[in-house]
Amino acid sequence: MTRAAVLLFVVSGLLAAQGRSPLTDGEHHGDPPYLLEEGWMPLLNGRDLGGWTGQEKDKPNEWFTTPGVFFDRLLSPTRLSGRKQAGSRIVNGPTGRTVNLVTEQKFGDMELYLEWTVSKGSNSGVYLHGLYEVQVFDSFGSTEPMKTSDAGGIYHRWIEGKPVGGSAPRVNVARPPGHWQSYQVWFRGPRFDASGKKVENARFLRVLFNGVLVQEDVEVDGGTRAHMPIAEAAENPLMLQGDHGPVAYRNIYWRPLRPIVGR
Repeated sequence: MTRAAVLLFVVSGLLAAQGRSPLTDGEHHGDPPYLLEEGWMPLLNGRDLGGWTGQEKDKPNEWFTTPGVFFDRLLSPTRLSGRKQAGSRIVNGPTGRTVNLVTEQKFGDMELYLEWTVSKGSNSGVYLHGLYEVQVFDSFGSTEPMKTSDAGGIYHRWIEGKPVGGSAPRVNVARPPGHWQSYQVWFRGPRFDASGKKVENARFLRVLFNGVLVQEDVEVDGGTRAHMPIAEAAENPLMLQGDHGPVAYRNIYWRPLRPIVGR
């Protein structure tokens, strides 16, 4: 047994004793983690939008739940649809142009798992703490160098009319529009001292896109473009972008951040 293997075995044993499983770094490709590991909590109740609210209270919230999402590649490739009734999927309205959807709950350091699908050419985003975006985009088939605006990218900030920072995904693993795709995110929020001064920036420790590592140890020093109008804090809500085109989400789960063990 190698020294690294011994270390992994020892640390895994310590975490197991604490009732916490170590990060396997996406090496398994079976069922999603919330079915295999303890501690995951759902953010969708399978019935309605309880626990979520529209970001802008003065605008209509057209998000709805549905038992199934329909995509027609030939006749309406730029649309997603579904029956408006109790269900485990959520869709951002009939046109994909509605308010952002925000959790009522706030989170600190967290692991997040969710699945999403978009129509052809569509765009959304998952904002950890309502501020730091993992981009959702139809990047399928792109042969161009990856950008921060591609699926799996950490979106750039927008300062004085210019894009700043961000992190492009390492590889393009996007599936065709209408296909379900997954993100698993390990996120560490910003740190503040006793006076409230920020002493450490937020970090995306890892992001798996369809089970493939696309981001690792990415620091974000402030809210990325189109973030919620809120200050950085130890705890903030999760936001799903709803005004950039048709998108649907399902199987949204979270749990407190674990120690990371892996390569």
